[in-house]
Amino acid sequence: MAAGSKDFTITIEEDPHYIQHDTSPPAKKGWLPDDALERASNFITDWTPFGLVASYYVFSTSLYIFCSDGLIAIFWFIYMTTNFYIAGATVLEAFMSITPCREARKIVTQAEEKGWNFPTPDDQLLILDLLIVAYLPNEKDIIMDRALYALEQIDYPRDKIRINILYNTPKPIEPLETELRQLTERFSHARVIKVPGSTSKADNLNYFFTLDTGSDLIAIYDCDHYPHPNGPRWAVERFMADTEIDIVQGRCIVFNSQDTFLTSMIAVEFDKIYAVSHPGRATMWGFGLFCGSNGYWRTSLLRELKMDGDMLTEDIDSALRAVSRGSKTVHDLNVTSYELAPTTFPAFWKQRLRWAQGWAQASARHLKMVYNKPQEPLHSDHGRSFTTRFGILSLLLIREMSYYLVTQYTCLVLSFVIVKFPTSGSALWKLVYFQYPVSQWLFIISIICLFATLWITNRVKSEFVSRRMIIQFSILYPAYLVLAATIGLYGHARQIVRYSSWNPTARK
Repeated sequence: MAAGSKDFTITIEEDPHYIQHDTSPPAKKGWLPDDALERASNFITDWTPFGLVASYYVFSTSLYIFCSDGLIAIFWFIYMTTNFYIAGATVLEAFMSITPCREARKIVTQAEEKGWNFPTPDDQLLILDLLIVAYLPNEKDIIMDRALYALEQIDYPRDKIRINILYNTPKPIEPLETELRQLTERFSHARVIKVPGSTSKADNLNYFFTLDTGSDLIAIYDCDHYPHPNGPRWAVERFMADTEIDIVQGRCIVFNSQDTFLTSMIAVEFDKIYAVSHPGRATMWGFGLFCGSNGYWRTSLLRELKMDGDMLTEDIDSALRAVSRGSKTVHDLNVTSYELAPTTFPAFWKQRLRWAQGWAQASARHLKMVYNKPQEPLHSDHGRSFTTRFGILSLLLIREMSYYLVTQYTCLVLSFVIVKFPTSGSALWKLVYFQYPVSQWLFIISIICLFATLWITNRVKSEFVSRRMIIQFSILYPAYLVLAATIGLYGHARQIVRYSSWNPTARK
């Protein structure tokens, strides 16, 4: 195919819509998987991070028990001050998100008044490859449902879009794989690709990037997502309106919030992240981020950057590499997609540990953006401003350091409880929050910032989040911060021992 061709033909033998290769793993050499030495090695690798984190908590708490009152006062002031900074930055991002939210609502109102006639005529729209990426043993129960939904419900001209089912599996799964192949017979805009030798999402994507499909844009979705029928159209309209946009990141909404208490809290968290923090950060610091799913890329950029299979969160790594090139990423709240949250704590724990370690990897690799110059910038007039550099510092360094600040504060409070055990609830309250006079103001201001952030979140909450859920989230927020910080420490510990197992999130 000639470069820049706008048809969907790819040079593949026989059926152009279905690609299948032998994915049988090579024969293993040396020690067998069930060998005692290998089992012992895996056990040590798995449990060493736990030992490191547990030792960290025990050592820190013990240290504070034996510290003098003067040193305790210094530590207390440092932790309360940094907590104030984090809370202040969070509420500033929240306030900055108000404008993007208003603009998104205004655009929807205008489209509704015009009978949902979008600005760009159908025949002038960009050609879109929409990828649904799946790991079949883990997502075999949902892939057909999501594929049919995308093929039938997405409102985009069929001659301008290709729905690509991109999957890998270590062993054949029938009759599911046959049913997937048959989709290409029922839908002219379907393509099913079984990726050869793939063991990860990165492998699946990188394989697809080698195919010349003639698309202008590529959208990436995890298999558990339901893209809003108009989501792709909203995203493409953003590209049509501004030719300098390189990436459009949409809003991800948890739709199974009623399943468990855990999913309800994750649903609130996602509303806070995708509707408040991300658009607020992009406005405040001058850069946005691709978040792994419900993201739209210019095809040329994504094929150039690809995905780094050595990174646990290859999506964040690619997003930061795009930032390093001076890409323009916008967060569009009208580009919505609905996804599943983990329903059990073990599944949540595995998912967040992978994210934490992946963020640690990506942060260490890309922190140099704080001081270096953009390499081969995409836009000649897009330098890296001081504001953007400080935003990157806040995202990659201060955020990672905050895990230690939160947990150190926790250990400090725990040492107080051990040494000066309170005899009443009021004594505990005073001990935890008002040990020193200056902390009263820092604490009160931090609480105001928290409530302001959650008030703004309540204003933009999704249809699956209730006010009761937000209130519960607010009450549990201190415990959530400690849990998130502990997971962050665990991710660092895993990175120290070079833990590299990829644990996909269970989907049912």
